[in-house]
Amino acid sequence: MKVKKELDPKLGVLNSGTHYIYLWYQGKRYRFNNGKIINQDIYPNHLPIEQRTKEAQVLLVAFTLAVRKGWVPEVRKAKAKKQLNVSEIASKVLQRKLSLDYSKPYKNDLKRTVRLWNSYIEKEGIKSELASSINTDIIADFIFKSAVTPASKANLKRNISALLKDELESLGIVINLRSIKLPKRAQELHKPIADVPGLLEEIKAFNDNLYLCCLMTYTMLLRPHREIRCLSFSDFNEDFTQLSLSGQRVKSKRNRILPVPDVVRLAVSERFQKALNREFNLFSCSLHIHHDDYFKGLWSKYKVKSALLNKQQTLYSWRHTGAIKVFEKTGSLQKLQQVMGHSDLKVSLTYLRGLEVKQLDVEDLPEL
Repeated sequence: MKVKKELDPKLGVLNSGTHYIYLWYQGKRYRFNNGKIINQDIYPNHLPIEQRTKEAQVLLVAFTLAVRKGWVPEVRKAKAKKQLNVSEIASKVLQRKLSLDYSKPYKNDLKRTVRLWNSYIEKEGIKSELASSINTDIIADFIFKSAVTPASKANLKRNISALLKDELESLGIVINLRSIKLPKRAQELHKPIADVPGLLEEIKAFNDNLYLCCLMTYTMLLRPHREIRCLSFSDFNEDFTQLSLSGQRVKSKRNRILPVPDVVRLAVSERFQKALNREFNLFSCSLHIHHDDYFKGLWSKYKVKSALLNKQQTLYSWRHTGAIKVFEKTGSLQKLQQVMGHSDLKVSLTYLRGLEVKQLDVEDLPEL
């Protein structure tokens, strides 16, 4: 390994023509553009480029003489990292995450978690204590006091981990959140839609936008509130037989390119005949995009009037039902992952467990 010779001034030149002196001291490299630091009125870079080299050589000699007389660079002291207190750490991370490309519901969930955290540390009287005082017991106590159901406890644990864990570790504080054992929540079974054509007809009579949303959720397995709501005609190819979405608009952050079923293609084509502008939104038929809860509001109003809808079924039941059809038709978990736009197979497997999919045949069961 080559060892740098210390206190041995050298001359360097940048592509811009800037001349400088550099040397090593106590394992650190120092660079100087003029002689001010050694009380010499030598400024080579103030001269025209063709005259700088000669003046820079004079500067090199001046630094060499200064070193021989005992001059050394002033050792740079690393700035001590400010220790945050308990109330600052979560808020600091929240601001950073709000500037990143996370979904709006996730950002709102993080905001809510910070409000709960601030309320908790205020009641416990630890708001002004240093972050190093945070430990596993405090976080566990926060989770159990701030959430009621097993699902809300698990969600709160994920969020507080996202807000505290990495920042605490950067300060040398390691907390084992896995040691916090939460009560298991019962797995929910998503009820598929039995009469798909009948329910679609009822929805079409109620609202055409909600009908197209449900149709695309079922046949293309797109997510309604972000992926579908924000669609424009330009997201389709010229004859509306293919849909392309960039990773920025998909939960998995991966590009999605999907074939468009004929029933969807015809519905989109009819709308385009009225809009005649490929930049227009698919549902407003203008540049305006409906608000985040647009389809949620329509679905709530439809549920009140529906004679066919099961009370347990939601707008996402169309996606669940479509997933079941794909898996039953192909038997391929990989194809299900692809069409659902999941980040990996584990997500698809977990998703499948929550659906009403027959895993066994009668022949597979033991006989007497």
